[in-house]
Amino acid sequence: MLSARHDETAKINALDAGADDYVTKPFGMGELLARIRAALRRAAPADEQPLITTAAFTIDLAAKRVTTGGGEIRLTPTEWHLLETLVRNPGRLVTQRQLLHEVWGPRYEKETNYLRVHLANLRRKLEPVPSNPRYLITEPGIGYRFTPDTPA
Repeated sequence: MLSARHDETAKINALDAGADDYVTKPFGMGELLARIRAALRRAAPADEQPLITTAAFTIDLAAKRVTTGGGEIRLTPTEWHLLETLVRNPGRLVTQRQLLHEVWGPRYEKETNYLRVHLANLRRKLEPVPSNPRYLITEPGIGYRFTPDTPA
């Protein structure tokens, strides 16, 4: 965030609202460029696995594609965002609130019916037996988790 306001409260509010950094005017170009480089380093994914392969499907995070033995699976943008969020947290519980915030935004905290509908669609498209999910697991009342295949 770039601002002419120097007071601490404004800085705290901006950082709490999601700003990664706060630069006040006047500033030197060298300082600004150094802060941009630092922000880019923080944003770079660490040890990201761009290809997730299960027995039932393959997810290519870089290409934003899901494929099975039968070809590419078409996902809506919302389905992709949900799947990507879960896959980037393999084996970890992602709460309903986290998913709603990540996919729909901060105003959506109680619309758990959105999650049920879209996860059911994802299961129909990806799970070998949608009624008995293997990969997209519901933790009732809490959230969801992606459980990748365990290596043999």
